Amino acid sequence: MNELLSLKIDRMNRLEGESKVKAFCDLVFGDLFLVKGFKVVEGEKGLFVSMPQQQGKHGKWFNIFWPITTELKEYIGEVVLQAYKGEEQ
Repeated sequence: MNELLSLKIDRMNRLEGESKVKAFCDLVFGDLFLVKGFKVVEGEKGLFVSMPQQQGKHGKWFNIFWPITTELKEYIGEVVLQAYKGEEQ
């Protein structure tokens, strides 16, 4: 996937404490788009990357960014988690 799309972490803010949200980050896609609001979350099966969200009128949260393919979603997750784990050390 990285041959088709360059993906870089623009900012990674790690959070302290017991929250399931461990970090927020922003990604640059192909040196063309900056997308803010990705989250590293501790789930039942381990860490995963949550897409940016916005709260709707009735308090429910909705994703505002969708990777079209599973391959792209997995690639985003790999890049973000690799950066997050690299900063832990």
